[in-house]
Amino acid sequence: MRRLLWGLVALALAVGAFWLWVVWPPGEAARSERAGVDRPSDIPAIAEIAPPLVAAPALCVGSEAGPPGAAAANAASLSTLAWSPFGKPETGWEIYAPRIAAEIGTSCAAGSEGFAAALARWQVANRLPRTGVMDAAAFAVMLPRWHLARPFVQVNRDGVCPGAPAPTSLATARPDESYGGKTIQLRPAALEAYRRMTAEARAAGVPRRPEALKIYSGFRAPDADAQRCARDRNCQGLIRTICSAHRTGLAVDLFIDAAPGFGPDSSADANRLAMARSPLYRWMVSNAGRFGFVNYVYEPWHWEWTGEPLLPGTPIVSLPQAGAEPVTEPLEGSTPQTPAAVSAARNRR
Repeated sequence: MRRLLWGLVALALAVGAFWLWVVWPPGEAARSERAGVDRPSDIPAIAEIAPPLVAAPALCVGSEAGPPGAAAANAASLSTLAWSPFGKPETGWEIYAPRIAAEIGTSCAAGSEGFAAALARWQVANRLPRTGVMDAAAFAVMLPRWHLARPFVQVNRDGVCPGAPAPTSLATARPDESYGGKTIQLRPAALEAYRRMTAEARAAGVPRRPEALKIYSGFRAPDADAQRCARDRNCQGLIRTICSAHRTGLAVDLFIDAAPGFGPDSSADANRLAMARSPLYRWMVSNAGRFGFVNYVYEPWHWEWTGEPLLPGTPIVSLPQAGAEPVTEPLEGSTPQTPAAVSAARNRR
């Protein structure tokens, strides 16, 4: 009798295992493997599926500790570091923290052990002392790379100002895509890329304000820019330049966020900090590159599309110089072949 009971139990287990193997619905990949059939080429493997659109800085992957004291030093200097990364005094580096985190390949908070560990690895790879502490020396290595990711800058540093497209070749943004009722024009492919990027951001639920991602500056005619420079006497400084990326029809200024009492294009540190803290800017840093957009990191709102070549240009020295001011940025990369004014001009928009 006992043997019969054990036999019935074994039979029941076998039937249950068979049912789970054959009847229970498996995943598509599992069914294909059992049948010995290759997956269709248009079905991605798990490793090929893109990560979530929205980066999650709170989810800091990895428990590696940074160099002793580095995390605490970063947490303190995030809001206290006295430096001049763009030639004017600033306090703290939180404005640039999202871009720095992307550079060193981490989603960890700036004052965490994970961030310090990632920064230490980056420092070693770039032949800097392995301190794990964010400082001006590390930023000085990062900044030129960010500048040179902009094709506009690559041309600018050689003393050339890109050409402007014919007005008849430009596409006009819809009223719901522009900020404040302005007429916004861009090269057609750039506008389409903007629309794809905006659609994904909205589908992911990233924008939190109705005006988010609306465009408040697109193509700007070179003649109008030159007249503004002459009138306002404020070009060749940190914010404006006699050769603007907006003349290409590939640059956009987007509503990212704004601190109370500031407009979306104010370069005040408090306003830029509010943008840097916004989920939208962090999403842009992580995802805009997939749509061909790169950022001028001093201005969280300024993005340039890289999906088509710049038009042939003219020497910067041949442009109207009225309104030019002394350059205030660090003149990194200045050489006898690249005059200081030209070298620094590549930092601006």
